[in-house]
Amino acid sequence: MHSPEFLSAASRLTVDLTALADNWRAMNERSDKARAAAVLKADAYGIGIAHAARTLYAAGARDFFVATVEEGVELRPLVPDGRIYILAGLWPGNEQLFFDNDLVPIVNSEEQLAVFMAALAERGDHPCVLHVDTGMNRLGLSVEEAIALAHDPARPASFSPVLVMSHLACGDDPKHPMNLYQLQRFREVTAAFEGVPASLANSGGVCLGEDYHFDLTRPGIAVYGGEAMSGAVNPMKPVVTAEARILQVRTVPSGETASYGASVRFTRDSRIATVAIGYADGYHRSVSGGGVTLRQAMPSGAFGFLNGRKVPHVGRVTMDLSLFDVTDLPEKAVRAGDYIELFGRNVAIDDVARAGGTIGYELLTSLGSRYCRAYVGGA
Repeated sequence: MHSPEFLSAASRLTVDLTALADNWRAMNERSDKARAAAVLKADAYGIGIAHAARTLYAAGARDFFVATVEEGVELRPLVPDGRIYILAGLWPGNEQLFFDNDLVPIVNSEEQLAVFMAALAERGDHPCVLHVDTGMNRLGLSVEEAIALAHDPARPASFSPVLVMSHLACGDDPKHPMNLYQLQRFREVTAAFEGVPASLANSGGVCLGEDYHFDLTRPGIAVYGGEAMSGAVNPMKPVVTAEARILQVRTVPSGETASYGASVRFTRDSRIATVAIGYADGYHRSVSGGGVTLRQAMPSGAFGFLNGRKVPHVGRVTMDLSLFDVTDLPEKAVRAGDYIELFGRNVAIDDVARAGGTIGYELLTSLGSRYCRAYVGGA
């Protein structure tokens, strides 16, 4: 039963926690002999870390990845016996947060290794993860640095990582040669750290097959309902449905224009629904169906869903308002006060993202604070 606030909100999100749990279980099963972690960074990809953490913990997740130590501190009481990994690692000044909250730093560089070792000398043993760069060129020790560290006779016994990890650059493209290259490089590292559990696969990596799974997989976007593989049918259940209220329906005569810059010109008498959603809500300006090169002749921006049909966005997305062409719906089927789906069960979030030249990750993590949220279902 939805609250009165949800039923009257200008914009609203429905988060299906049952779908979230089912998606994680599906990725865990697909991970074969490896176990699947839960990635909860960026407020659980925008859906809310508290609800996501409780749901995924109840579904069986016990390994959790977040970006920052602050996210880890917020997460700790939600997963009391879970292992929480901090992707940004440990830095001077935040060491106590790691020790007080039993958080596992990911060592991404020689500099962080020095900071971690100094913290151990002062506070005693603490687990860590060694991150090795196998081709992403973003974070991590080089393969050569990692192997040298593994064989360094002067390496302190107190440095004993609980996991070695790397990250795939092209895991969403199963044909990309980078995947096999990174796999081969990562195997060099795991051979040097024999007996230490290993993790390579993100959502796409899970779908690449058992060779990429090692001991722990890290599915992210797939758990939240997004596409893990480019160009393939997405088997995951949609988790987030975004809707917004129609504020007005107006008739625009043929030949007239609408929106900033007169960015759309109508070639027929049209009915336009003005909807309470805009880029301040994370509905990006780039998804506009007009005012962008090559979009005048044919709407190629985002679509909404209303009364059983997709309806095209027209004009430019503005801060608080967007326009949708509802001409092809029966006149009595569209009224001010109705809600239009922006993405969710009927409009895939990745389709909206593609219309704006971006990815589902960005839409999810850009969700604004004006949405009224309803959480349904559970683990």
